[in-house]
Amino acid sequence: MTRSSSPAPAQGQPPAPAPFPQMVWIPGGTFRMGSDRFYPEERPAHRVTVDGFWMDEHPVTNGEFARFVGATGYVTVAERAPNPADYPGADPALLVPGSLVFRPPPHRVSLRDLGAWWAYVPGACWKHPEGPGSTLDGRYRHPAVHLAFEDAAAYAAWMGKTLPTEAEWEFAARGGLEGATYVWGDEFAPGGHQMANTWQGEFPWLNLELDGYAGTSPVCIFPPGGYGLYDMAGNVWEWTSDFFRPRHPGEVGEACCIPRNPRVDSAQGSHAHDGPDSHIPRRVLKGGSHLCAPNFCLRYRPAARQGEAVDTSTGHIGFRCIVRAT
Repeated sequence: MTRSSSPAPAQGQPPAPAPFPQMVWIPGGTFRMGSDRFYPEERPAHRVTVDGFWMDEHPVTNGEFARFVGATGYVTVAERAPNPADYPGADPALLVPGSLVFRPPPHRVSLRDLGAWWAYVPGACWKHPEGPGSTLDGRYRHPAVHLAFEDAAAYAAWMGKTLPTEAEWEFAARGGLEGATYVWGDEFAPGGHQMANTWQGEFPWLNLELDGYAGTSPVCIFPPGGYGLYDMAGNVWEWTSDFFRPRHPGEVGEACCIPRNPRVDSAQGSHAHDGPDSHIPRRVLKGGSHLCAPNFCLRYRPAARQGEAVDTSTGHIGFRCIVRAT
């Protein structure tokens, strides 16, 4: 039997009205986090409990981020020159403000060569997504991108919110569908309907655009999950507050000992093992993006996760915020 998205059963009413508009109450509960069926970093599946919280119904948009910058004068990581000491051996020409921009190659390439489709573009940032000359015209309802972890945390603090833990994010994304492969169920395109903004075709050179979008899409275009949240799969990756570990902790056998509100607060062990930025800690990204495809990155699933250096900004990473009840 194929599971499909439906309203999650009531598991408790919010203790008060939503603290901000366009926030959804996530009732909390116990669920099996992770997956034993896909990528190694998602293993092992294990039970955890999270308390209720409010979550933004969609990723923070360009329009919302623009209001933050206008009110505070905040300058994002991508708009600052990198510190040469943090990138020993890096090309000096790249130690200028900028960000990573996706540029599809004209033909099939090796999937081991990330440089075949990612380019560091000087001047690329949240308000110039493809680099100098590009603008946000027509994209104020699209998720804000080219934002490093520090940028997401700064916006959240200004709003009086915070970033979700990985467990909170995954529980919310599942929407009450315990163990389902996708946010909406087990079938990728039920009835032939595209349920999220992902890559259809062969990544990175052939995008069939069956979902109608080659890049980011406006928020709330695709159906919401069981808790009423939009874009929890695809569109853009989303920062969480947890530092990355290459595996989940093992399952706890006793019900009395199931971890409650787990979080990874230490950067120990979160670093990459090679590359010029190997000393830079990584946080967990969730949700996949419009660049995720079955032949390369089947990560538009609630259990999927990726460790990303905290100083990284790209054209497919954004975020959303939460407010905890206590």
